[in-house]
Amino acid sequence: MALEKELATYNAKLPDLIEHQGKFVLIHGDDVVDFYVAYEDAIKAGYEKFKLEPFLVKQVCMTETVHQFTRNIMPCNAERAA
Repeated sequence: MALEKELATYNAKLPDLIEHQGKFVLIHGDDVVDFYVAYEDAIKAGYEKFKLEPFLVKQVCMTETVHQFTRNIMPCNAERAA
């Protein structure tokens, strides 16, 4: 899974990160690199430092907001059954 290590780092270190709630954290592997006020600044710093290596930019939040998206798409098998 993409960014599995970075997400594990975020979850493991969340109690320490929470003092930066609302900011965007830049994580590369097991390392918390820095915090940024703007998402765009964090992304830019990630590409400057790590080029095309995987890195994670995530807003620090104690509770995650779950978004549910639905699509009105008919499964491929349904067309054959009709």
